[in-house]
Order: sequence, then structure tokens, then C-alpha cells
Amino acid sequence: MRRILFTALSAIFFLSLSAQNYTLSDIQNGKFTPRGVPAMVSSHDGMHYYRTDAGRTAVIKYAYASGDAVDTLFSTRTARNCTFDSFQGFLVSPDENKVLVYREREQIYRHSFRADYYYHDVRRNMVRRLSEQPSKQMIPVFSPDSRMVAYVIDNDIWLTKFDFDTESQVTTDGEINKIINGATDWVYEEEFAVTRLMEFSPDNSLLAFVRTDESAVKEFSFQTYNKELYPGFHRFKYPKPGETNSTVECRIFDISARTTRTIDLPMDKDGYIPRITFTGAPEQLAVMTLNRDQNRFDLYFVNPRSTVAKLILREESKYYVDQDWISSIRFMNDKFTWVSERDGYSHIYIYGLSGTLQKQLTSGNYDVTALLATDTQTQTIFYEAADESPLRRDIYRINIGKGEPQKLSPLPGFNSATFSENGKYYLLRHSDVVTPTVSTLHDANGKELRMLEDNSELRATLAATQLPQREFITLPAADGTTQLNGWILKPASFNPNKKYPVVMVQYSGPNSQQVQDQFNVSWYHALLNEDIVVASVDGRGTAARGVEFRKSTYMYLGINESDDQIAAARYLGSLPYIDGERIGIWGWSYGGYNVLMSMSRGNGIFKAGVAIAPVTDWRFYDTVYTERFMRTPQQNNAGYENGSPVALASKLEGMLLLMHGTSDDNVHLQNSVEYTRALIEANKHFEMFFFPDSDHSIAAGNARTYLNQKVIRFYRDNL
Repeated sequence: MRRILFTALSAIFFLSLSAQNYTLSDIQNGKFTPRGVPAMVSSHDGMHYYRTDAGRTAVIKYAYASGDAVDTLFSTRTARNCTFDSFQGFLVSPDENKVLVYREREQIYRHSFRADYYYHDVRRNMVRRLSEQPSKQMIPVFSPDSRMVAYVIDNDIWLTKFDFDTESQVTTDGEINKIINGATDWVYEEEFAVTRLMEFSPDNSLLAFVRTDESAVKEFSFQTYNKELYPGFHRFKYPKPGETNSTVECRIFDISARTTRTIDLPMDKDGYIPRITFTGAPEQLAVMTLNRDQNRFDLYFVNPRSTVAKLILREESKYYVDQDWISSIRFMNDKFTWVSERDGYSHIYIYGLSGTLQKQLTSGNYDVTALLATDTQTQTIFYEAADESPLRRDIYRINIGKGEPQKLSPLPGFNSATFSENGKYYLLRHSDVVTPTVSTLHDANGKELRMLEDNSELRATLAATQLPQREFITLPAADGTTQLNGWILKPASFNPNKKYPVVMVQYSGPNSQQVQDQFNVSWYHALLNEDIVVASVDGRGTAARGVEFRKSTYMYLGINESDDQIAAARYLGSLPYIDGERIGIWGWSYGGYNVLMSMSRGNGIFKAGVAIAPVTDWRFYDTVYTERFMRTPQQNNAGYENGSPVALASKLEGMLLLMHGTSDDNVHLQNSVEYTRALIEANKHFEMFFFPDSDHSIAAGNARTYLNQKVIRFYRDNL
């Protein structure tokens, strides 16, 4: 019996060794990447969706219920006066009689772009340029009746009326790096994830927009090389903590009278307007504001003709109001939704249009993590929640009147959903730690209509490869009482009697999460081939565990986060199969910042670390993000000093590889340059590598492959 058991164990060990048959190239080339579903752009009524053909030569209309193609709204092959063979993207008018397509897309920042737009008159089957102006267009938006479209050219708003085939200029003061109409500045785009602040009224008579004045904001510039003999510069307005912000105004353009009014909003001069929208009534514009400290959110209803603003909802926090919930406001005839954290967790609340709280719709010791859709007709709200575990997500629907939630995601794990307009149908994506994403289409009652992608080919590949799987763990935080979630990945040839080095991969930023019950194969799986264990731990400040856990890093970024990574390193070093003298840490952006904080505050617990595009002093980052969590340097100098890797450079212990893109418009190369200066002054030796003309993602050309190869080589040589 003992001999048979030994033989069986030997066979398993041999299979494990032979199963380690994948490479970094396999990972980067997508061998283990689940296939998704092509984008389904919902029609205005939510019963159909639009999608391009494979060659991006046509916009095709499909029925959600059957999946059948029911119409071709535009085709480059058959449209009259069409001078191009393909396009890059599209936008369909509410009545489906107009299709905008764009070409020659020119990326500006993370989300924004300008392009050459063309509009197709579906009934006449004719194509023409949207604008006769020489510059490209941005952020077009159709009027509700589909008879007009507004867009931005060179920071000014323009308006095309299809019935009259006319183009007119709405604003005339737009100027690059000074005045922006309808669009947003860098910091709004990056931190509020909004590129358009421009909306038509429901009766098509008015156009509301935000005017941004960034004239007084200081300019940041960085050199661009691009293999040129004489390098150039990129210059843009970038407000840093405690410095001057853009000022914003909400304005109303009367389309027939061609007059513009400015709304008299009782907001702070340096406050924010991250969203405007009409409630459904032409005389009721909702304007949403945050003060600069971002601990007070105000919702105003504005009469666009009298310009009188009335405060409807105010939410205040001893920390900050999470900006993600501003998009959770959905208007449903005589009521609206709002997600608040007032009871210690994020939950959905229902308000009347007078601002009176009607009811708390969800409750419990868990976080609602997204409000996904509303159906005004059935008074139903669809949402995502981490109710089973912070590691998991489920999809629910709940009727406002009945108030009993119904789970729409049948399988445990990580579920996400994208709904059609009015919540009529939804695409459900499910995965867990061992299961690649399965995408299915459902109706609003949860009935599965059809399988869209089961990733069966990837499942077969995974079965043949036998990739090591994550093992979830819990461990104590640095405070000794809070339990943290983590995972460990072991090499396929793992021997429990052997001592392994470990690399901790983390991000650690506010409301982020790396430890989740979902499928993912990343570059660090290649570390397993080097006989290196990989682990990840979500410390205090991360997501889906209530307000006090999530916002515990307020005013002192970097302290709890690094303390928890240090505590996690000590825990890992105590495991019988981990060599406590060979612990590494890795991070990108905020994760890179926490690498530097952890290596400077860890008293040598980390032997080697890689910090990619890190913030090295919060004074170098932008106002909106930094001041949300830290206030200004004038208000919180101690927080900035204690959380500065530059200030802590003399305490850095372990071998460091510092990497940065020279054209990073987000976390500027300035961060790594000044950190390098501090390390030199402290006589701390390290490795530095930059990527020419790479942005924050360092993804162009062969850069990402080169980066990952260098990181793996660094850990192999230093652990």
C-alpha cells in the first residue's frame, strides 16, 4: 500500500514538472487570455443593439431577443458619396435615421480623442462630412429628436442642424490651454472619467454645457523625442496639489434665440462640476458639484431659463465623497437614485424630486459596488454587490416598491453585467479563479437567452497546460486585529520541503482590489518558471469592505498600505516553504509608490523591488486625486512628508529597479527624476530604466515585452 502511494505521488510530481510548459511569450501573446464579446451598443429603446462587421465597413442592427441581424444602418459599400472603405467607430441617433462614423482618430489623453466625423442619412443613404471646419471634432452628442448634433472643435462648441444642412458656432472664446467649452480638462478626464459636459434639453430647445477656464492653471511640459534630430515638447495644463485649479461655470445656450446664460450656482470658486444632465423635464437641469476638499457633494436643480438653482441633495463625509457614485444618480419620473455610504457601507437610496428621502433600498454589512441600470416603467433597479464576499461580485435586481432583491447571477465567483437601455437585456460575464470568462445574454427577469462565449478552447488549453492556480489566504494586518485577503501562486514543481523566494505583486491604492475570485493569467505567472512563488495581499484602504476599511488611509496615504505589505511579507517569510531572506515586491503607478514606501519603511524585509511609473511625492500629482485623499499640502503637510518616498530615500533598503516612460502625462517622469536625485544624495545604489516616448501604460511597440523580460531577469538575479 505504501509503495503504491509512493508511486502515485512520484507520477503526480513528474506530471507537475512536465506541465510547466508555458513561457512569458505565451502569456503576452494571449494564449491564456479569455475571449470577450464584441461591443454591443444599445439602441435607444433597449430592444436592439448595434455592432460593426469584422472589417468595420458597416453598422448592423441586431435584436437582443434573437441575436439576429435585422437591419444595416450604414455600409461603406452601398452608401452614396462615401469616399472611404472603413471607419473606426460610430454613434447612432435616437431615431436611427442618422449614423455618425469617425476616421483618423487622434488620441489626446486616456479617454479623449478627436477625429474626422461623417454623418450618414439613413433614409437618403447619403454620406457627408459632419463639419466643414479644417480641424477634427470631439465628443458629438445628438439631440433627443435626432435633428441636431453638437460637438467640439478646438475647444469651441459647434452645432449642425440636419433639416437645414447648416453648421453654426455656439461659442467663440475657446482656446487651447485657456478656455474649454463642452469638453473637459486633463484632470477632469483622468480623475472624474468625464470628457463631455454638454447636454441637450428633452424638448431640444436648449444646450447646457460647462465652460472651463484653465488660464491660471500652471503648465506642465515634457520632452518628446520621436527619433527627431531636434526633440519637441508637449505642454498642457496640469494642476498640482495646493496650486490653482481651473474654474468652471454652467451655461445654457438657447438654440432658437442664439443667446447664452450663465447659471448662478452657489458653489465654491475652486469647486468641481463633474456632471450635468436634464432630469427628463425641460425646465429641470441637474447640476452636480463637489467642493475642492471633495467632502461635500451638492445636487442642484436649475431652471435653465430663469437660471435659478435649488439645492436638492447634500451629502457630506468626514473623509470624502466617492466620485464614482455621482454617476449612480438616475432619474425615474418622480424620483431618483443615490448611492450613499452613510451607514458604513455603500447602499442605494431613493429620493423624491423635492429632495426628500423616500427609502433605503439596500442594506447590510456589505458594499453595493455599482448601480448598473434602471427601468422606469417597472420601477426596477439593477446593481452589483459584494454581499457574499469582498472577493466576489453578484448581480441583483430590486423593485422599488417591493424591496426584495433577486439574484441574477447564478454562479458564485466574479460576476459583471452590461445592460441595454432601460434594463431590458443584459450581458452577464462570469468567472472564478479556475474558470475563464463565460459570457451569456439574459432578459431582465434573468432568463438566459443564449451563450455568447464559453471560452471552451481556452479551457482545453488550460487543461493541457495545467497552470498553477491561486490559493486564497487570510492574514493579519499590521494593526494585529484586521484580517487581510490574499492569494499565493506556487510553481508547478512545488516541493513543500524546499525554501522558495517570493515576489509580492500589489497595487494597494484607495478602493482598488487585486485579490478577487476571478480568472487571470498575468506576466507574473512566468516567475513561477524561475522557481519563484508569487503572492498578493490587499491591505487596508482597498475595496469592498465598508467605509472604515476602505477610507482608513485618509490624510496619510502610504502608511497603512506599506505597513500591511511589510506585515504580509513577515507572514509569508514565516511559512515553511518561503525563504524569509528572499522576499521581493512589485508595483505599477500607486503600486510602484507603495513599493518605495514599503522598501523604505520595512527595515530590510524586502531584498528586491520593482517600482514602475511611481508617484514619489504627492506634491507632484494632480489636485483632484491627491486632494481627495490628502487635502492640500497647506492643510496636511505632515501627511505629505510622512508619505513621501523622496523624503524617505535615505531609508531605502534592498535592490531597486526603477522604471518610467518619458512621455507619461499622468505620473510624470519628474517623480522618478527627483527620487533618483534623493537616492544619489543618500548614496543609495539602484537600477534605473526609462522607456522613450512611452506613456503611463508603457505598452507601445515592444516596450511591454521588454519591460516584463527585464523585471523577471531582475528578480532572478536578485532573489
